This record gives sequence, structure tokens and C-alpha cells, in this order.
Amino acid sequence: MKKALSALLLLSAGHANAVHWQDSPAVAELFRDAQVRGTFVLYDPAAQRYIGHDHARAGQRFVPASTFKIPNSLIGLSAGAVRDVDEVLPYGGTPQRVKQWEQDMGLRDAIRVSNVPVYQELARRIGLERMREQVDRLDYGNREIGAVVDRFWLVGPLKISAVEQVRFLCRLARGQLPFPEQAQAAVREIVRLEQGEGWTLYGKTGWAMDEQPAIGWWVGWVEKGAQPYCFALNMDMHRTEDAGKRVALGKASLRALGVL
Repeated sequence: MKKALSALLLLSAGHANAVHWQDSPAVAELFRDAQVRGTFVLYDPAAQRYIGHDHARAGQRFVPASTFKIPNSLIGLSAGAVRDVDEVLPYGGTPQRVKQWEQDMGLRDAIRVSNVPVYQELARRIGLERMREQVDRLDYGNREIGAVVDRFWLVGPLKISAVEQVRFLCRLARGQLPFPEQAQAAVREIVRLEQGEGWTLYGKTGWAMDEQPAIGWWVGWVEKGAQPYCFALNMDMHRTEDAGKRVALGKASLRALGVL
């Protein structure tokens, strides 16, 4: 009981400085070799600590970009803005930056291709005041969504740190968010990426293009044994080619820490 309470208190801490942190030389070397400025955070449930690279940046908030599709899905399902993850939403019929986005689709497919206009439609169906209430209820980042319901996760004012991402994801992975378990289970299902012997990987990328420099995200968790190992990576992105480094560097960090 004491151990479980201690773990909960760690995850309830607001910033990286409020919990036990261990630097990982192996992860630092991966970032150095990749010539990437960024952070990687893993919550180790067995040791009840955060481990990773760049402690200071781990507590710094950035626009969440498409990683917000995870809470957006959860809020939309819980609010009844969509019946389920397969109800088709319209993309609006206008030309899009990504050709794959130029089609109507449900959340199951939309989250896989990171379809921005479909998720903007979901946000409009949720509505500004209901969205504000639910983001606050989730205690998600700075909890600020401003006055435009379909842009706040792309350009601000919503911002979140890597540590806060990990806290949110661990609660989702364990079904401990203040939302119906059915909605949490549906969201866990649509962010499942792959599995191997004894592990299953869940995750979502993000790309905050309006930040200077642009910020790349990869967040998620690995189910291994009885506990989820939740993680978050963010990095500066100066070129389009940097986008591929998010998942590659994140997976390499998980392998270095013995999670994959």
C-alpha cells in the first residue's frame, strides 16, 4: 500500500524538479550522436523515478501539437461528440498540406495519419466551453485553450512539458483518468502501435510547426509486465528530415533503458 501511494505521489508532482530524477548517460549519448537538442523522459514504475536526458528541458512546456489528439479523442468520446472511434467525420473538402488528410474518416484512421482537419471538426463538435472544462479536468499542461476551439493545441496557448505528458499518459494507461473506462479503453486501442515478445507499444507523434524552432514530439507507453512504462520525447526540428528522428530516437532510448 505504501509503495502504491508513493508512486501516486510521484506522478502527481507538477514538475521534473519535484520528483526523483536520474540522468541516463546512454540516452544522452544517443541524442549527442543524432545531433539533436531535446529531452527524453521515462517513468520507471519499479524504481518509482523518472530517468532520461536533459532534466531542465523535461519540465519546460511546449505546444503539444498532434499529441493532443489523445486527449481530444478521449474528450470527444466522453462528451458524445462521436459515437465511437469509427464514426466518420468530415475533413471539410478543402485542399490540405497532407494528401492523406483529404478524406472523411473516423478517429481510428485519423489518429494514425494525424489528420488535422478531422480532429478540428471533433473539437468544434465538443465546443469551446466544454473543451475548456475537460482540459482543466484532465489537468493537462497549463490548461489554457484560449478563445479558438480548433487551433489551441497547434499554435497555443495550450502548452505541456514532457514530464506532464508522462503523468497524463500513465493515468490513461492505467485507466485512472476521470472519464468513462470505455472511452479510455477505446483511446488506448487506437494508439496501439506494435508489439513484441512480452511488450506492447503505444504512442503518438506531434510536430509543432509554428514554434521557433519547430518542436517534434513522440509520447506513449510500453506495457511490459504489470506496469506501463510511460515516456515522452520532444526535440528541436530545423529541417523536414528531422521528423524521422522522433520515433527512431525514442525507440533507441527505450532500448537503451531496457524497456524494448
